[in-house]
Parts: sequence; structure tokens; C-alpha cells
Amino acid sequence: MKKMATPSSAVQFYCTAGKGMESFLVEEVKTKLAAENVDQIPGKVFFSCPAEVKLVRDLKSAERLFLLMKRDMPLPPCPNTAKTASQIQSRLVGDGKEWRSAVETWRHLQRELSSSCRTASTVEPRRKRKREEDQNKGEEGEPDNVPKRTQRQAPDADTKLELAAGAVVGSPGISAHRTCAGSLGWACPDSWAGQWTLKTQRWRLPLASRSYVRTTGLRSTIAWAVGFLANIQPGSTVVDPMCGVGTILVEAAHEHLDACFLGVDIEAKQLERARENVEFAKLAHRIQLLHASSMELPLSGCSVDAVLCDLPFGKKFGTKAGMAASLPGILTEMERVLRVGGTMVLLLSPQLSVILKRTLTPPDPGPDPGPPPTQQEDSVAWPSAGSAPPLPPRPLSSLQFQSSQRVSLGAIDGLIHKYVKI
Repeated sequence: MKKMATPSSAVQFYCTAGKGMESFLVEEVKTKLAAENVDQIPGKVFFSCPAEVKLVRDLKSAERLFLLMKRDMPLPPCPNTAKTASQIQSRLVGDGKEWRSAVETWRHLQRELSSSCRTASTVEPRRKRKREEDQNKGEEGEPDNVPKRTQRQAPDADTKLELAAGAVVGSPGISAHRTCAGSLGWACPDSWAGQWTLKTQRWRLPLASRSYVRTTGLRSTIAWAVGFLANIQPGSTVVDPMCGVGTILVEAAHEHLDACFLGVDIEAKQLERARENVEFAKLAHRIQLLHASSMELPLSGCSVDAVLCDLPFGKKFGTKAGMAASLPGILTEMERVLRVGGTMVLLLSPQLSVILKRTLTPPDPGPDPGPPPTQQEDSVAWPSAGSAPPLPPRPLSSLQFQSSQRVSLGAIDGLIHKYVKI
């Protein structure tokens, strides 16, 4: 696991998170940063921790990171937008000491970020940085017709912080804003229902952007969460029987430095992309890749400590019906190679999740059948030697359900299921 923060002067931050990822982020800031005053609302997690930017920037379950300057409760409904704006300004200005402290904190972080940026620029090719800038602008929705002069004047530091609060306070470089998610904004809608948050501009690149991943597959935050739930320990052996481009393996190996990982896939093209990702992340000494079927894993029974898998939502097997038909066999093979006490974490579509539960949930025994029949009754029930007795019940799965978490994958949702072999 990564290094934890040590006690120091606390700074207030907040991070945005994808739907369903808030609980993961809460646990991560508590574990890695020894964070205090942790609070969550849909899409955001607030916390305070020592001002060690390198540790804060290493959060894996967050989308973006902000420096929190002021947070307030919702304003009461007011039809007069001018009066509402005045109330906002009064709350924002507050005590001047808060602003001086926040600006000083911002300057301290800026110096630290500028120093780390200069160090990183010596090893990062300019072409890659330009490509990342163009990609980030596209994600931000910046118009393509921005004047070149304006682009040249924009800060070029990878982690440049800008205060996003002047028109309200009257200080240069400070303006206020509010988004529909509840952050501050200078526009005055008819109703103000969200909590108020004054923040600094985010880091230029999202925390969810991984510098060590070449070909993206599953979203990095979701891939990290799959590995997080597996409780991987030092010395563990972890397998992904349908690894694809290896996103889950790379995220888990980057987080758990003392474990070994094996990726298996039946598609040669996917396996080649996974190999490129592993080599790009400099993890070839810890992640091995095999060309094999997930239904016939070349592993002995009870040989791995954790099974991680993003089961395809029907695309790899051609149709959803094909994936659904193959799922019981895939689960049987996962169960076979997993040791007793090991963990299985799967990401599935809602449709496949229903099949998963149906496959692994013990059948309902029904009403009590009563005492066993006597020899005479049994002979009556089966009068002829050629008659066959009923089929024995299906053997109960040794995989015990632990938890299920619904997360957003963008256009659709997925469910992360956790099981332990007993």
C-alpha cells in the first residue's frame, strides 16, 4: 500500500467522484491520508488533511481535486435574485482572516506543485504533454476557436492552481461561480437548494488520468475499486481470467507493490494491448500474461488468493445470450482456482448480475418434507427396478456473497460484486 500522511497543519480539500464511488473515496482518504472531518454528498467528498500535495494527488478513486476555501449551508428560497446575490456576497466575504489563510495555503501548494512540475518536465516529452493538453481541452468543452494569443498566455504548468473566487470579494483574479451540482456560482437561478462551496480551480489534469496507462480500457477509478475490494495482501497471487487490455491488473499492481499478478485472455489482440500496457507501466516483472480460455484456466485448484474480473457485457462473446450461457462455466472455473478464504470481485452488467446471483445463490429448499419414508413406503414409491430416483440437488457454491456496489460506467451502470470462498 502507499505511504500514509503524517500529522501536520490540516488543509481542507474536496474531490469529485463518479456515481457509486463516494464510499470508496471516503475509505481511501481515511486510510491513505488519515483525513479528518470527512463528509460526503452525491458526487463529492470533503475532508481535511496535512498539506502534502503528492499524497493527495495520489488518490485513485477520485475524479478531480479541489482546495476548499469556504463551505456554507443552503440559502433560504428567495424570489429576489438581487437580494440573493447580496446574501451570497455577504457570506463569501466573511472574515478576512479566512481569506488570508486560504490564499497563503494556496501559495504554499502552488510552490510545491511548481517544483514537482519542473521535475516532471525533465522526463516527459513535449509531444506527450501537448497531446494531453489537447485531450483535456476537449474534455473541458473549450471551444476550438480560442485565439492563439490567449492559448499562449494560459498557464502551461501541468498542475497550475488558479483561484476561482474576485468579482465577489473585489480582489484581482478572484471570481465566484456555482454549478448545478452545488458549487458556488455568480449566476442567480430561481432557487438555491444546494450546499455552497468556495473552491480553487482544479488541477489541470484529472486525478483519474493515469500517466502509467497507455491504452485505456475500463475507467481507471472503477478498475482501482475492483482491486481495492479484493483486500490484496503482500505475497498474494491475483488472477484476472478475462483481462482485456489489463487495466485492472495495472491498477492493482501499481497499488499493491508486493503481490504477483496473472492476466489471461482468449483474444490475442487484447492480450497484445495488455502486454503494451504492462510494459509501459514498467510492471512486466510482476504481471504475467497467458493466452488461454477463462473456462479452462491453466492453473491448479486453490492456487490463487484473489480473482478480479470485468466480465464483458456481451461484446466479447458476440451476444448477451452467449455471455449469459457461458457465465456459469466461467464462475465454476474461478471457484476452482481460488483458495479457501480467497476473494472474488466481479464487475458485471445489471443483466448478468441477475444470472450471477441465480447461479451462486443456494436454491430454496422449500417446505419441510417431513420424516424420511419407511422401507415399505419407499417400495411403494418406486415399484419397478427400472424407475430412477429424483436427481440430487445441485451442489452448493462455496462462494459466499459479501457486498454489491452499483457504479456508473458513463452511459450505463455496472455492479461490483464481492464473494469469499468458504
